[in-house]
Amino acid sequence: MLHPFLAIVIPAYNEEARIISTLQEVVDYLQNMDYTWEVVVANDGSTDATGPLVRLFAADHPGVRLVDLCHRGKGWAVKHGMLHATSEYRFLCDADLSMPIEQIERFLPLMLEGVDVAVGSRELPNSRRIGEPVRRHLMGRFYNILVRLLAVPGLQDSQCGFKCFRGAVVSQIFPLQQLDGFAFDVEILFLAKRHGFVIQEVGIDWHYREQSKVRAVQDSLSMTWDLLKIRWRNIRGRYSQVG
Repeated sequence: MLHPFLAIVIPAYNEEARIISTLQEVVDYLQNMDYTWEVVVANDGSTDATGPLVRLFAADHPGVRLVDLCHRGKGWAVKHGMLHATSEYRFLCDADLSMPIEQIERFLPLMLEGVDVAVGSRELPNSRRIGEPVRRHLMGRFYNILVRLLAVPGLQDSQCGFKCFRGAVVSQIFPLQQLDGFAFDVEILFLAKRHGFVIQEVGIDWHYREQSKVRAVQDSLSMTWDLLKIRWRNIRGRYSQVG
């Protein structure tokens, strides 16, 4: 059985207000492409109508699948969504669709060749941040300094919620993922570098969304603690065996 070319993996927690509009925009775009595709929504134990809404949408759109999970965090949802997908390339897409959907093509061949992990970046010369509060931007830049010092040197933006992985990369590094929260991005990129995979940043247009689930102070402290966990687990050899 041939695998689809591209999977769009969308982690979702209490996204009833926008999940259907996001899915409709994604599907409308993919239906005009000349490659095969699938959309996987990883429902992180939502307590609202996210799950039922996606299930109804999937009934009318055969390329869309729902993965229902207990609530453990965005990293947990992304891990299971990625591993449930079967495509040659697997694209992580935030439910707020803060990057224009057509910019997915920047992450794929023929635009990129020889790249294992393409990371959406808001910090390259051709990137644009639109509508982001200055305080939020400064906190993100400070956190990125810590990321480069402690875990993933060289990357200007590790936290953007749009990333593309070759399927073979997913099968090797996502089973090793141990963080369930927002810092999972750093852990995955750390593991990708540790395994020698080629990582490249891709400039995108990124629109700030007011409904973001990120809590600036609380999540920043938690994510900083998680950076130290990544270093400690690596020293202890915790990433040498499948978790």
